[in-house]
Amino acid sequence: MTSPTWFITGTSSGFGMAFALHALERGYNVVATARTLAKLEPLQRMAPDRVLVEKLDVTAPGDAERAVTDARRRFGRIDVLINNAGYGIVGAVEETPEAQLRALMETNFFGAMNVIRAALPALRAQRGGAIVNISSLGGQLSVAGFGAYSAAKFALEGASEALAQELRPFGLKVLIVEPGQFRTGFAGAALRHMPAIEAYRDAVGGTREFARRMDGAQSGDPKKAAAAIEAALDSPNTPLRLQLGADAVDAVRNHAEALLEDLEAWEALARSTAFEQST
Repeated sequence: MTSPTWFITGTSSGFGMAFALHALERGYNVVATARTLAKLEPLQRMAPDRVLVEKLDVTAPGDAERAVTDARRRFGRIDVLINNAGYGIVGAVEETPEAQLRALMETNFFGAMNVIRAALPALRAQRGGAIVNISSLGGQLSVAGFGAYSAAKFALEGASEALAQELRPFGLKVLIVEPGQFRTGFAGAALRHMPAIEAYRDAVGGTREFARRMDGAQSGDPKKAAAAIEAALDSPNTPLRLQLGADAVDAVRNHAEALLEDLEAWEALARSTAFEQST
């Protein structure tokens, strides 16, 4: 039986590297992609017969198509596509320049869509496989200072929810992963702090401090996240969304409960907006 192939974006560190190492430990093939190939060389040396290294900037036209073609030429198929490439922004909405907001959306949302569209013809044809989109607990809720980041993750989740319905007839799974705090490089170089406006000190200052303080101290283990994702994919009842970490579970549950409370409190007003029935 042919070993499964995992195609991973943003493989050079953090979750991406953890996913690749997990797949290799399981005996799978890995297509490791990143913008800088040098960062992937140690991974390739670990198992040169099972690792294909590909330069992939998810925002560059043609990169995704080339990487998918090379992956299929080398391993025959892609079984699990993991969209992991991305970064974060900390700053109030007013503190975030349009250019920064657009760049974030280009990588975190449009980049994932580029890779998905490049892989879908082959995935549909083989009538099996999975697409894993790495979102965040910030894809379900947002807090002051993370508006731009959550906007990109909300967009990713919206597209993923529709995609899951579109691909079900082809035997393809879509899994949205919503991690909380995990010990990756996200809170370091992958988190960009926007210039502060004094008026937002009280609203956003705590978020900025939290983001700086958590770097290297997160409770989540990326290796366990990789194993949890595979367990969810192997289940006959793979969920649409998988929260990872106690903080993600608690935050999403609290947010959902608050949403339901508001729904109930304002239900009568909401239902009162229909046209009156003629007699």
